[in-house]
Amino acid sequence: MAQGKNGMTYAEAGVDIDAGNALVDRIKPAAAATKRPGVASGLGGFGGLFDLKAAGFVDPVLVAATDGVGTKLRIAIDTGNVDGVGVDLVAMCVNDLVCQGAEPLFFLDYFATGKLELDQAARIIEGIARGCEASGCALIGGETAEMPGMYPAGDFDLAGFSVGAMERGTALPADVAEGDVLLGLASDGVHSNGYSLVRKIVHTSGLGWDDACPWGEGTLGAALLTPTRLYVKAALAAIKAGGVHGFAHITGGGLTENLPRVLPEGLAVAVDLDTWTLPPVFQWLAAQGGMDQAEMLKTFNAGIGMVVVVDHASEATVTRALEAEGQRVTRIGTVGTGQGVTYTGSLL
Repeated sequence: MAQGKNGMTYAEAGVDIDAGNALVDRIKPAAAATKRPGVASGLGGFGGLFDLKAAGFVDPVLVAATDGVGTKLRIAIDTGNVDGVGVDLVAMCVNDLVCQGAEPLFFLDYFATGKLELDQAARIIEGIARGCEASGCALIGGETAEMPGMYPAGDFDLAGFSVGAMERGTALPADVAEGDVLLGLASDGVHSNGYSLVRKIVHTSGLGWDDACPWGEGTLGAALLTPTRLYVKAALAAIKAGGVHGFAHITGGGLTENLPRVLPEGLAVAVDLDTWTLPPVFQWLAAQGGMDQAEMLKTFNAGIGMVVVVDHASEATVTRALEAEGQRVTRIGTVGTGQGVTYTGSLL
């Protein structure tokens, strides 16, 4: 084919196809480590294949979830510490799937940037693979979009999409009733919501991301980039133990907004704030931001990343199953009649 008049190339326009191919080659081992029963294709095709029958389902219902990491990415970009945000991306999707009673099966990611930096992109996607592997969820595909002029140098955005399945008739929440117990599973920090407020509080504090963490070891930026805790294997173990009526993933809206999502009409939850201690990161944020307790409880997870609603008779069995999966479990309240969430005790 004859060369065009000006000899222009896609690379000169800012899109490096060879770099994209190199990225796929680098992440193939990480994606391969997430393979599970049901995966019927590898990376590189026009779509990812998954065989539900091979995964052991008889009469499955599919459940899908999609999410991002939010402005936590700004801290990752500014510090160069991008290794954990892929775990965040997976967690925000798969933790939602198990709330419906579904087992996460596969995951796809969308990574967009102005200029593809191979090492940065690979570290992010390798983090996604680690999150998938820890959740028993296969990374079967994704999209890397290099879009010159759309993002400032070094910036990127992430989105994730996950599909899970359950046998028909096993969807959650189900049978939530007066007298049920709320088991709170500890979080690993702020997780992946509320970071617009976190960043504003840090800005007003006068601290930088490289300054010493005021409540722990390491830098402030590294502490705030602690990845979202993955609750999938613990939640599935709890379901298998029996007596689980529902889960609430405590993300944006905190306990105040997320607990009512599992309640049928006419029921409410009473939460005893004296049953756990507010983690130091939230104590610092509350003090620096002058936040009151109500604002804390509807913005952040306040130390409880997932709540399990369980039949009173099954509380001990389910607690043991959760603890066997490495979760820190606290009975934080009960279900009763009424509406919404009421609090007793104090976190601040």
